[in-house]
Amino acid sequence: METRRCSVSGMYYPGDPAHLEQFLGMVFQDAGETDMPDALGIVSPHAGYPYSGAVAARAFAAISSSFDGTFIVIGPSHEGFMTCASALPWETPLGIVDTDTELVEVIGVPVDERAHAGEHSIEIQLPFIKYRFPRARIVPLMMGDQSMKSAESLAEQIIRATRETGREVRVVASSDFSHYVPQDLARHVDLQAIEALDTLDVPEFYRRIRSLNVSACGYGPIATMVLVARAFGATKGKLLSYTTSGNITGDPVVVGYAAVAVM
Repeated sequence: METRRCSVSGMYYPGDPAHLEQFLGMVFQDAGETDMPDALGIVSPHAGYPYSGAVAARAFAAISSSFDGTFIVIGPSHEGFMTCASALPWETPLGIVDTDTELVEVIGVPVDERAHAGEHSIEIQLPFIKYRFPRARIVPLMMGDQSMKSAESLAEQIIRATRETGREVRVVASSDFSHYVPQDLARHVDLQAIEALDTLDVPEFYRRIRSLNVSACGYGPIATMVLVARAFGATKGKLLSYTTSGNITGDPVVVGYAAVAVM
């Protein structure tokens, strides 16, 4: 069986299954169960687990562990590829995560396995899914053009396909926030941009990303997730956790990480 092989295991996260399970058990225990309704969408970071794994666990903990539908995982392309899907099963150190190939087909985004082969933004999310939601399937979507027009178009495709297939879905937007800026600046601008998600105001989110020069790598996936979640009844967003790489390394120049739930 052809699969999408792990490309960053042993680097971004443990490649040994026992060590990976131990880490995930620890961060989910620390995250606890949230007192909020089951989130329809989340923002989750995609850095190395020592830096952002606890934040990602907070995001995934906002989704009921009983969920066994399909995760639509939208990540940015760091290598300049166009928006595309993967239709292969994805490997993780904890086992295979099956792809919902029917939903991939109905969404209609072109499939390009070569583009997905080395991209980490989606892969980083999958051990969390495999560990907490072992029966769930995925639709891996990599986003090239992240303009608001592109986010609206991709969201429309996802909404139409989800309704047509009757799937129960949750949407994961894979994104880090500010990249390589001073700690105080990162926190200041990131939290202002994230504040626009409280009311699910996508145009305001884009305005703040531009005006504050926020170097978030996955603002398009975030906007797409919000639009899809809003179509299925979400009315608000909530920041669950925010930190930076500097909190781990002590370095004054940092990358920002946030967990956001949309419900």
